[in-house]
Amino acid sequence: MTETRFTKDHEWVRLDGAVATIGITQHAQEALGDVVFVELPEPGREVAEGEGCAVVESVKAASDVYAPLAGRVVEVNPAIVDEPGLVNREPEGDAWFFRMELADLAAFAELMNEADYAAFVEAA
Repeated sequence: MTETRFTKDHEWVRLDGAVATIGITQHAQEALGDVVFVELPEPGREVAEGEGCAVVESVKAASDVYAPLAGRVVEVNPAIVDEPGLVNREPEGDAWFFRMELADLAAFAELMNEADYAAFVEAA
């Protein structure tokens, strides 16, 4: 069974076994506006928690997508490079950015759950 957690940088993290899928939240894509370009990390890249490892550009701004946890990138989603607008249409579904093997599975539990993230967004 997969579980989804969230970061203060508006990434979602869905854990399936030891592999985490990362994308940006509905709130993030709404703040960005129309996404026109996505740059993804190279598979095999080791990333530290909080490290900028992908870029999403919209008509309004460019933003980093941060590694929510430490680990190694094992897969990227070429569909969002070919069709960046998918990020606006399916931010928490088919428009995931990358998958990574986590260095510390226990760290996943420290991320915000859905209720905590909703409260965080509302308070901002």
